Amino acid sequence: MTKLSVNINKLATLRNSRGGNNPDVIQAAKDIERFGADGITVHPRPDERHIRYADVYALKKIITTEFNIEGNCAEHSFVELVLANKPDQVTLVPDAVGQLTSNHGWNTLEHRDYLKDMVTTFQLAGIRVSIFVDPVIEMVEGAKATGTNRIELYTEGFAHEFALGNKEKAIAAYAAAAQKANELGLGINAGHDLDLHNLQYFAQHIPGLLEVSIGHALICDAVYLGLENTVQLYKRCLQ
Repeated sequence: MTKLSVNINKLATLRNSRGGNNPDVIQAAKDIERFGADGITVHPRPDERHIRYADVYALKKIITTEFNIEGNCAEHSFVELVLANKPDQVTLVPDAVGQLTSNHGWNTLEHRDYLKDMVTTFQLAGIRVSIFVDPVIEMVEGAKATGTNRIELYTEGFAHEFALGNKEKAIAAYAAAAQKANELGLGINAGHDLDLHNLQYFAQHIPGLLEVSIGHALICDAVYLGLENTVQLYKRCLQ
């Protein structure tokens, strides 16, 4: 069954907006695992506007499922943070400094040699590596050439078309990219704008989908449905 990794950035955003430690993101991570999540994801950024670097060190001590740290490996501080904490997985995302949210995958052809060096750096530390890519066959092939363990399919395009009612169009490029990844022996993750409306359809049509990382939509749903119930509803979509 596809694993659910819950991104807790938005809980940190809420905490930071008021100061203090409410909500307590460390306790929230413990509870999210207890509610059935298969992992915890964080995406620390240099301005620490949500997850702080100190949070990462604290989370490393308490997470009992899988720990996934996302971020741009062009930031020296990010590389140091990952190597110091040795999560189960690092997901390399080509964010610009100050970017609101991730909005594209790596050009794995143009940046192949750079990514290959970074993949090797993390793998030598015993960390599984996933590269954030758009659903383009050439980008999947380029990812394979870096030596990465997995790719993470950037799913905003799918979510947009799905919301318009174009299900077949929405999934086509992703299914083709997944097929290529399977042929090349790459593990497949996915994330961005997946939610309770589109997740089941996506998971059913992506062969070999190992993990989804979901934060914004899940936390928004939890406002109405409760955190424990929401985690269980997302897990149910993946069964």
